[in-house]
Amino acid sequence: MTTTFVHGGLVVTPDGKLHADVLVDGERIVALLEPGSQALGSDLKRTADQVVDATGKYLIPGGIDAHTHMQMPFGGTEASDTFATGTQAAAWGGTTTIVDFAIQKPGERVLDALESWHAKADGQCAVDYGFHQIVGGVDEDALKSLETLVAEGVTSVKLFMAYPGVFYSDDAQILKTMQRNSELGVLTMMHAENGIAIDELVRQALAKGRTEPVHHGLTRPWQFEEEATHRAIRLAEVAGAPLYVVHVSARQAMARIAEARSAGQNVFGETCPHYLWLSLEEQLGAPGFEGAKWVCSTPLRPRAEGHQDGLWQHLRAGEVTAVATDHCPFCLNQKELGAGDFSKIPNGIGSVEHRIDLIYQGVASGKITAEQWVRVCSTEPARMFGLYPRKGVIAPGSDADIVVYDPNGRTSIGVGKAHHMNMDYSAYEGWEIEGKVDTVISRGSIVVADGKFHGRAGHGKYLKRGLAQNLV
Repeated sequence: MTTTFVHGGLVVTPDGKLHADVLVDGERIVALLEPGSQALGSDLKRTADQVVDATGKYLIPGGIDAHTHMQMPFGGTEASDTFATGTQAAAWGGTTTIVDFAIQKPGERVLDALESWHAKADGQCAVDYGFHQIVGGVDEDALKSLETLVAEGVTSVKLFMAYPGVFYSDDAQILKTMQRNSELGVLTMMHAENGIAIDELVRQALAKGRTEPVHHGLTRPWQFEEEATHRAIRLAEVAGAPLYVVHVSARQAMARIAEARSAGQNVFGETCPHYLWLSLEEQLGAPGFEGAKWVCSTPLRPRAEGHQDGLWQHLRAGEVTAVATDHCPFCLNQKELGAGDFSKIPNGIGSVEHRIDLIYQGVASGKITAEQWVRVCSTEPARMFGLYPRKGVIAPGSDADIVVYDPNGRTSIGVGKAHHMNMDYSAYEGWEIEGKVDTVISRGSIVVADGKFHGRAGHGKYLKRGLAQNLV
């Protein structure tokens, strides 16, 4: 097996930093050593098969993006990143594991849907991957399938309080699913927006000729996200089930999650880089159809309402469990399906490549610590989704997923620059940011180094996940 020796770096964990050299044998980390240590009886710089000099740089565990949508069908089109292109872009950005969503449409069997997602991903991924299961039609067959999902390593199920007629589940369906999930230890993930009320506001806006992209945000007010989040928390409380609320964009919704956590309930909140940095005024509200680039659900929120600052505060306080991307990219010609009707714009922002860098900007600007950066980008997602300590930590016995990150480097985001996703624009076009992914190691293999991609489709393995590991 190939040995790799990473020396000179500062290892960052959620609990602190330490100068340590890392020895990898094959796909696993076998030792953390004091710098210059001869404890293993040899000069590892000379004897290891591969040597990585990380002097002056951070060593962080490979990123875990627990919310992606590769090749996802939406409104007559499909997300533009395949599992091959999307996972290669993830690797460029220091993400070495994704957890994607297999989608059961109404009328389809859950296990058939899972099989179809395996077929899409098998042999295509440049980094490791797992699956959540979207249940778009709660019925007896779907509920019976949950036990089989657990056996297959799919231990989280996503439901929607939005999109009536597509994925929507009513409160009775949600309660029944949560009750079954509670029995099995399955984590319920929730898209929390009041979809019925949203659809009425959409109808009213279109009837008044308000068709521009900004109305996507204006018809999905924060009150509908807070209300649905509160309702999901109370349903989970009655069911005795853990709850993970995805892509939280409203500070009021995250406050409800924080309150439930303070009361001892197993409730967890995820946010995304675009909710921390972007806004309705500056992006979604861009003139003409330009704002379509930033149409996503939940929507970008007005900066004037304090959502961005509020989410950073919750993250700093430890009330945000994970930062994921909800990566669902579409090219401009796909977004144009909604020209003249904002409700038909494919929903999604592509950022799987930039999550590590964008959250590092919180470190560079003093909003969070480097330890908190690692916690929300790697360690807590690993614990939340049954991957720890195989993933999410630099420690003996763990997979050798290691990112050498240069805090003194610079990254230029944009098409033709740092942009390897299969889309013809960037949500962060022109951003010049601090920090740079230097070297990425996935299960002992160097996949990014010296500004080049060294990985391959098929390197990534399917991960059978265990149950959530951070429940009280």
